[in-house]
Parts: sequence; C-alpha cells; structure tokens
Amino acid sequence: MTLAEGVQLVTFGLLVAMTLGGALGVVLLDNIVYSAFLLGGVFTSMSGLYILLNAGFVAAAQVLVYVGAVSVLILFGIMLVNKEQAFVPMKRAWLGKAATGGVCVGLFALLAASTLNTPWAISSEVPTGDLATAAIGVHFFTDYLLPFELASVLLLIALIGAIVLARREFIPDVAPGDLSEALQLPERPRELVSSASASEPES
Repeated sequence: MTLAEGVQLVTFGLLVAMTLGGALGVVLLDNIVYSAFLLGGVFTSMSGLYILLNAGFVAAAQVLVYVGAVSVLILFGIMLVNKEQAFVPMKRAWLGKAATGGVCVGLFALLAASTLNTPWAISSEVPTGDLATAAIGVHFFTDYLLPFELASVLLLIALIGAIVLARREFIPDVAPGDLSEALQLPERPRELVSSASASEPES
C-alpha cells in the first residue's frame, strides 16, 4: 500500500464515521435545530466522499445545493414554525414505531442488495472532467428532467407549508363588532407640565 492509498483509506474512514454519526444524531437528538445542523454535516461529509471518487462537479453541487440551500431552507422552516404545543401521548404508539422500524429495515435491505448487485468497475467509456459535467447536464435536462423539477417543487411546497404553519393571526380580546379599540396603538403616557414652567422661555 502506497502513502496515497493509505491517506485515501484513512480519509474514507473518517468521512464514513462523520456521515454515520451525523445521520444518527439527526434521528436521535431531541433538539431539532441540532438535527438540522448535523444534517448539513452529513451533506458535507458526502461531498468529501464524492471528491474521493474523483467527482468534483458532483461534490461542488452537493455543497452548493444541499449544504448551502436545502440546509438553510430547513433551518428557515424550523425558525418559522416555533409554535409550542402540548405533548399528547398517542394510543398504541408502539404500532407506529414497529411500522417505522419495518420500513427502515426494508429500505436498508433494498439499498444493501442494490449495492452488492451493482457492478462498480470503472470502464473506459465513462466520461471524466469537463465531459462528465456535460454528460450530467444532458441527463438532467433529458432523462431526469421530471425528478429534477419535482424536487424543486417539493422544496417550494415545504417552504410555503412552513410559512402557513408559522402565520400569526390577530385575534382581539373584544366583541366581534367592536374592533376600534383593539386596533389602536397604546398611547405614550403624557407628562403634566405646570403653567409657570410652560410660560418661562428656554434659556
């Protein structure tokens, strides 16, 4: 093993540990703001993995789109939706947890099978450098145009939903027909000035 291969192996191990640790923190932490920041760390670690695969354009797109846009959008939605709501225990909550665990196990099995059955050998026909960037652009606007546009629409829907949830409606504590007093701003307290001090000229 050469020095370059050793550095790549150590870097790969660190990036994998950061990705898995951040992903577990996103799921297990109670503070949703910390989870959002850890999600940004996961995206950054994945961009490092793309760099190890010599996919510089994909790594830059990962940082610009996911770290710089999606993470900020998620934080923006979290900061908007700051309503306090009392926790109400659900009946038979273990059913939902069991269903969630089954879905997670099924997705893990599906991803593991896809990983094992995918031929990872790099052929000479794979474009590299500027040709890879051009090929990605062609695929984005031909074969994968619909998923690409649906992703942007999904982000827009999430932002609109956060704004709707965070909207504050003015509900005055008066009768429905008497809104004149409720819509007035509170007056500044007035200071009483004696007539003698008011008649004296300013020095």
